[in-house]
Amino acid sequence: MRRIILFLCCLPIVHPLTAQKRNSHERYEVQTPFNDQIIPPAPDYTDYTNWAALPQKNDAADTVPKGLTDNQKDAVADVFFIHPTTYIHKPDGAYHWNADIRDSSLNKRTDHSTIRYQATVFNGACRVYAPRYRQSHLSVFYTPNRSAANQSLALAYTDVKSAFLYYINHFNSGRPFIIASHSQGTTHAQKLIKYIIETDSLLLKQFICAYIIGMPVPADSFNLIKPCINPDDIGCFCSWSTFQYGYYPAWYSISQKNAAVINPISWRADSIPAGADANKGAVLQNFEKVKPGICDATVYKGMLWIHRPKIPFARTLSGGNYHIGDYNLFYMNIRENVAERINTYLKHKR
Repeated sequence: MRRIILFLCCLPIVHPLTAQKRNSHERYEVQTPFNDQIIPPAPDYTDYTNWAALPQKNDAADTVPKGLTDNQKDAVADVFFIHPTTYIHKPDGAYHWNADIRDSSLNKRTDHSTIRYQATVFNGACRVYAPRYRQSHLSVFYTPNRSAANQSLALAYTDVKSAFLYYINHFNSGRPFIIASHSQGTTHAQKLIKYIIETDSLLLKQFICAYIIGMPVPADSFNLIKPCINPDDIGCFCSWSTFQYGYYPAWYSISQKNAAVINPISWRADSIPAGADANKGAVLQNFEKVKPGICDATVYKGMLWIHRPKIPFARTLSGGNYHIGDYNLFYMNIRENVAERINTYLKHKR
């Protein structure tokens, strides 16, 4: 079960020695019972500080590697991005199972990791909206206390739902939008799509697609929204979880084998390998530089398999799980595909 910790950790690819220094934090398990009387205050989404990314302010989602442009000002579509778990350390206050969005240190961790290395992939064609929310502690994914875990995740989702509805009612103005997420964020995105977007005919008309990555998402997860199978499909969802070629995660037979997967290099759902030469660029620890040809990708039985990435210290990476690189390794291919799906949507809506 401890191997799932790496699966759910959500920082960009870094020097492995840095990762080793984080192990004591990543392995911490919340021991206290969940108490709904001792939870952080709910976010007020009228306050811009409660958003990790907003077009109305300067933030980490505005950054780009050299040679790219932040086009949010002229974008005709939006992305609602739900960040993954960054609350991994031992709680040092009254709140254990869910993070306090007033925690400036945690917010900095979120901004400098997932917002910068993941959410920015969308700023070439979308305005980026990313709420801070009372995210669940990493413990929820491996604790035996499933009741506490479920209550914690439910609390986190209430914030995501509230933020999305605020976005729709105050920022969206009828614009087309994309849902994007990673890891814990994908857990919440699935509920948002199923219970909010699919049940609203107007939202369905505005919905371009979803990139719900880093968690197994079965093909039949939704009633109306099906997996994307081509590069320009719209009204569908893209999903994948990245592993080393030949690797099967411990939870494979439980959930991974039934996951819908699209290849983020070829944007096909078939099992034809996409070579590293078609990988247009990854963004690694040096965010400023895009590195093409880092890895290949093959869809295989609910997984995205890659050969060892062509990066420094790659041979020291262990475990076979490249969860931390689900976005980073395919940064440019995702960035270009976002624009392609938006263009297809606009053509169909004319």
